[in-house]
Amino acid sequence: MSGIKVVFLSLLLLPCAMFAQEIALKGRVLDPQGNTLPDVSIQLVGHDQVLAQAKSGADGQFVLKSSSAGDFVIKVDAPGFRSVSHPISIRPNGNPEIAISVGPLASRIENLTVIAEVNESDVLSPDPGEKVFVRQDMLDANPGRPGAPVSIPGYPMETASSGIKAPQYFAPGVAGDHGEPIAQYIAVGSYLVPNNLSANAHGNGYSDPNIFIPEILESVRVDGGAFNVREGNHSVNLAATYGLRSRLAPFIALTGDYRDIDVIAGLSPTPESWMAFAASYGNGFLDRLEHRQQYKFNGKRSFYLDQHRITLVGIGYYGFSYVPGLVPIFAENQYDNNFPNYGDTIDPRQKDQTHTALIALNDIWQLSGDQQLQLSGFFRSYNLSLFSDFGQGLIRQSEFRTVAGGNANYVNKIADYLSVLAGFDYEREAPRRDDLDHYNFFNPSEPSYYGPFNPVDGNNVTIGSYTPYIAADGGLGRYFRYYLGWRRDQINIDNDDLIVPQNSFQKWVGVNSPKITVSFLPKESWYVPLLALSFGQAFFTEDPRIGTGTTVGTPVATAHSYQIVASKAIHKTDLRLTLGHVTSSAELAKIDPDTGLQFNEGPSRLRFMTMSVRRNFSQGSLLATFSKADARDLESGQPTPEAPRTIFDLLGTMQRLPFHLQARGEFEFVGTKPLGTGCNPANLNAECTGTPVKEFRGAMLRPFMDGRLTGGVNFLIASGYTGQTTENFYPSEIQEVVGVRIPSYASVTLTYRFGLGAAP
Repeated sequence: MSGIKVVFLSLLLLPCAMFAQEIALKGRVLDPQGNTLPDVSIQLVGHDQVLAQAKSGADGQFVLKSSSAGDFVIKVDAPGFRSVSHPISIRPNGNPEIAISVGPLASRIENLTVIAEVNESDVLSPDPGEKVFVRQDMLDANPGRPGAPVSIPGYPMETASSGIKAPQYFAPGVAGDHGEPIAQYIAVGSYLVPNNLSANAHGNGYSDPNIFIPEILESVRVDGGAFNVREGNHSVNLAATYGLRSRLAPFIALTGDYRDIDVIAGLSPTPESWMAFAASYGNGFLDRLEHRQQYKFNGKRSFYLDQHRITLVGIGYYGFSYVPGLVPIFAENQYDNNFPNYGDTIDPRQKDQTHTALIALNDIWQLSGDQQLQLSGFFRSYNLSLFSDFGQGLIRQSEFRTVAGGNANYVNKIADYLSVLAGFDYEREAPRRDDLDHYNFFNPSEPSYYGPFNPVDGNNVTIGSYTPYIAADGGLGRYFRYYLGWRRDQINIDNDDLIVPQNSFQKWVGVNSPKITVSFLPKESWYVPLLALSFGQAFFTEDPRIGTGTTVGTPVATAHSYQIVASKAIHKTDLRLTLGHVTSSAELAKIDPDTGLQFNEGPSRLRFMTMSVRRNFSQGSLLATFSKADARDLESGQPTPEAPRTIFDLLGTMQRLPFHLQARGEFEFVGTKPLGTGCNPANLNAECTGTPVKEFRGAMLRPFMDGRLTGGVNFLIASGYTGQTTENFYPSEIQEVVGVRIPSYASVTLTYRFGLGAAP
């Protein structure tokens, strides 16, 4: 039967067969900051012969013409920059516009990638107001630290010390638990591989960017409101997509200080593949030694088979660490003086172990110049074993899960006024032994004694979704574009309660998610800004466990998001204003990590405003973001606990300082967050508040030996506590404001890279 389908499809495609013709390859030349470079010499080389040559125009653009398809090398010689030689496969049709980035002698990676401008959009990425690529220099601005390998510029990050627990990213007014309701994806070719894990023992929507080796990331793209039909579960307020590099120049990097050591290595065995390895060991910078171990493998391979562009990505990760605890922040709030001073951790037995393995495949089948069929799939395994003390006694959370998914979609650009996308997603998550156990209160005089433990809940869970979707995109005249989309998620939730069998249940839930974006794209010479208005409904799957509750919770939470973005580029400076309004449904869901109890949320409303300024200049880049938000429960009128009201983020790079120094840095400020009630014994309804958090991460680097050797200093200057929340310390019923102290530190780095200056 499958053979008949192939023959039938081949007959349908016969009219689209391509005949031999001259192939035009368009592109641009960019400097390290993304500025276009004019009057640059470009050559197309094949079989050691120059087959075509061109010079870039005033806008950096060029056109190379080839008489045939095949594998070639593009050579770029830009005065004042390192020459680039990069293999490329030219197809008979459907070749994307390319952008070739040249770098100074200290550049570590040659890069060839498709560039997406802010004012460009298509049926795969429909919102031009939010389509922003953050290039490598901005990713480098956060030197990174174990437990927080990469930041999402403009969105603050919280992580427990330098341990392996996944960092949490916060959008304005959103209280996210390890990524929910911020969805994260890995771009494997054109496939968005979900990096969120639903109904996790450690938090809904758990998303772990620790699996990435920072050097393999090329970009982080952020769009708001879940306005893309390809963005499904967990995209209630924000979706972030990590883009991977096309190749790596061989390198070995060693970073160390008196407490930590990290080794990273990478290479490209072929022009269309790379592998990277990382290992780290350390004790962090708090008093509690972490004995942290992390091992990572990231790999990518792309190749052409006739009209097929196939991309394969593999990721492996293992991490173990002793982690610090949430300790009281304000001594004056400790109404019971019978407890000792815990320092920076309540219970030294706290630890975290996790591993994951992921493989994903994407096939872009170019049916014709305007038609694509994309086939994709992935498989992932994941394990978590966590021991934590949040104030009410040590708990143990553990699970093992497998996740598998597949996708097929068809794209056809019929005309400038109409492109269509139709696809189908399938995903199945199967958490097994999703357990929560509770131990007696920690006795400091007997630190090795656990006491008897009480199983709170234990479940085998299966969450399967079947999702057709369709979208249309196109131009309405010269200055307007539209995007219309719809997806239907049919979700099967099967909860097998292993402790209380009568709490088991199976349920089907259907969710419709309409999407619409209308954009006004004026000429650059006009004084009016780009405008993008969007609406979308989104959702995330809830934790189906009943725990110590009595009722089946809300299986799926939904939200409606409205957004308007105004953007204008003035003298190479991008100014942006975003206004958003999100309403979320009422829900009985989520399992308290201490007690296993359910609790209610919503209905809620979020209003936010974000202003940003981005500037790329000859010696660096700058991105400043300021957000103000108000998020409230519509029934009680109380502010949403742990949702930041004020966020300020400043990120910058300087590539050409005196004495050949390079500087990178990011400053994050998160204002005082509301944390709920119960901290004041005289008025238990009074609002608990935390303390502002300030972090300045920076690096000062100096290349030597023509860029092969780089020495530098990474540092963190911080004040405040991460993970701020409220807990009560047994037997007291008074809530304490707690958090993990953020330490300041500095570390010396030394990097030696091999193969720099030559194509691998």
